[in-house]
Amino acid sequence: MALDNAPSWQPHLAGEFDAPYMLALKAFLQDEKSQRQTIYPHSSEWFHAFECTPLEQVKVVIIGQDPYHQPGQAHGLCFSVRPGVKVPPSLVNIYKELKTDLNVEPVAHGFLDSWANQGVLLLNSVLTVRDSNAASHQGKGWEQFTDKVIEVVNRECDHVVFLLWGAYAQKKGAVIDTTRHCVLKAPHPSPLAAHRGFFGCRHFSQANQYLMDQGREPINWQLPANAG
Repeated sequence: MALDNAPSWQPHLAGEFDAPYMLALKAFLQDEKSQRQTIYPHSSEWFHAFECTPLEQVKVVIIGQDPYHQPGQAHGLCFSVRPGVKVPPSLVNIYKELKTDLNVEPVAHGFLDSWANQGVLLLNSVLTVRDSNAASHQGKGWEQFTDKVIEVVNRECDHVVFLLWGAYAQKKGAVIDTTRHCVLKAPHPSPLAAHRGFFGCRHFSQANQYLMDQGREPINWQLPANAG
């Protein structure tokens, strides 16, 4: 359990792996494995978000909560699923808002690596979950680690857009310095909440406008038609 393939993050996060909370988390995950529990995503993808999006390239941060807990879905990026997997309901609503906001055409897949590769840090608060058991790894230590990640981005980066969707993400993002970064808040895009203000929030155009105002390249939110 380490950031071997994410060297830009290592100087800022490597010390976390020896912290008491992380040692307790490692012990918990080892216990899950010893009980032959299936954990998503695969351990090789727990830190996929950091591998796709080096620290110095972070332009946008989207905060999710838990990985998807059904087989074949989660691969280490919030809201994203593997190629060939049905697009989840919240992501369907994200695509709808993109179409309304920027006339971005929805695609038939939910694979968001192309966003991550452009500087969109797709960060779940909790990085693992037990098969078919939502929220089963909450409160085990991941939240403390991802709080540290947000703290690092807040401190080390300039002019980042934080998209905080729903009360959970907004609480987690409360530490962000709004004089250095752009913080946009809306209800969660889930079918239960999207109609309360996620639809029509225009966060994607606002994010790109902010980036351009700061002399940064905007995000091409149009996903490729074919995943992978």
